[in-house]
Amino acid sequence: MTKRNIVHVEFSSNNLEESGKFYHELFGWKITAVPEMSYSLWEAGDGSGGGFNPLGGYTKPGDVLVYVDSDDIEADLKKAKSLGATIVQEKHEIPQQGWFGIFKDKTGNMVALYTDMHPASGKE
Repeated sequence: MTKRNIVHVEFSSNNLEESGKFYHELFGWKITAVPEMSYSLWEAGDGSGGGFNPLGGYTKPGDVLVYVDSDDIEADLKKAKSLGATIVQEKHEIPQQGWFGIFKDKTGNMVALYTDMHPASGKE
């Protein structure tokens, strides 16, 4: 069973390259562009990480999306909905990485759920 750890944090960006440069210069984070997904990854020195999500769809300036580890995304989304959340994204595959789903809580905060396709990678 997962420990419900935060496993990924995304910052919304109107310019992925510029955002990556800013955080690299500010914090020394390693930045990796993933052009085929219109995305960039960041990794801090302690191994924590996340990405820069382009604006549009369900992201707007100032949004930060936190991903929480989930053993069963469908069940967690169903429970969130029963508690008053709105489902923003049903379970969806990230090719060769894992799966995610997104809900908006009653206040409007968006939270993503994530299941790693390769759980032995240490995210427990």
